[in-house]
Amino acid sequence: IAWRFEPLQAGIDKLRQGFEAGLSSGNADMGLHCAIQVIKNTICIGANLSSILEEIGYYLQILETYQSEMGRTFLLIFRETVSTLIDNGKATGIDATPLVGDLDDQKNKFRDSVLYHSAIRCYWLGHTERCRYYSEKCMKGVEQTFWQGGNITAYVAKFFIGLNSLDLLKKNKHIDRSSQVSRLAIAALKGAAVNSDSNFTNKLRLLEAEQQSLAERHWKAIDLYHASITSAKRSGLIHEQGLACEKAGFYFKRVRQNEKALQYFQQARDCYQAWGSSMKVAFIQNELDGLNLPNGI
Repeated sequence: IAWRFEPLQAGIDKLRQGFEAGLSSGNADMGLHCAIQVIKNTICIGANLSSILEEIGYYLQILETYQSEMGRTFLLIFRETVSTLIDNGKATGIDATPLVGDLDDQKNKFRDSVLYHSAIRCYWLGHTERCRYYSEKCMKGVEQTFWQGGNITAYVAKFFIGLNSLDLLKKNKHIDRSSQVSRLAIAALKGAAVNSDSNFTNKLRLLEAEQQSLAERHWKAIDLYHASITSAKRSGLIHEQGLACEKAGFYFKRVRQNEKALQYFQQARDCYQAWGSSMKVAFIQNELDGLNLPNGI
């Protein structure tokens, strides 16, 4: 519950201590629960991806002793997300597959985690239709409660589902549904930001910036992009700082201010390098190469 009021980073070291205490006291279940929360939270705060991958490997090795299939499954779900974010699994993927069961079963304890992470992965990869598919599965049969509550991963998923809906609106796809989902996402993040500025304000401002850019409200959009970047930087969310810079870059590219676009894409690349996502660095570098062409500016 602390993440609703305090910076998400604040509890991670305590969770690591909880893991060690659980194992040393013979309470392996508590220790493994803490390990799962550590990885979930470090992904959400944009910790260095290679470091997260290493820590997951450590916990998976520990699990060979404690034989927790549930803990192993959650860690493999998280590992697939981290591997995707680093290099789309090209060099960091492994053959191990999490055994998640029937995802249409609302009582499946892995269902939400698999669907949230699938939507988030697809968003970062730029697969808007696949992200939409997983987003709708997240909400199927539970839409009202989905928007009103959930854990930290659920709120991160709401953020990316909202951004994806705005991306679909830019492409004039699924207009009515995408408009509805983007409004619900903004309302959910607005409520969350009231209690936890450090965890959610940057997300809210980026959703609002994208909404204003679609409405062609130039100065409002620029102010909101800047507010999102500033808030993410202040909160230490380097990945979301990079994303806000990326979105600002695409906005300025769209309005043919290529020098501004170049500046924001460069900032995005620097953030993604610090995050450890070679996949996103390559994506942004491709945009920079296009803007650096003789007729690019």
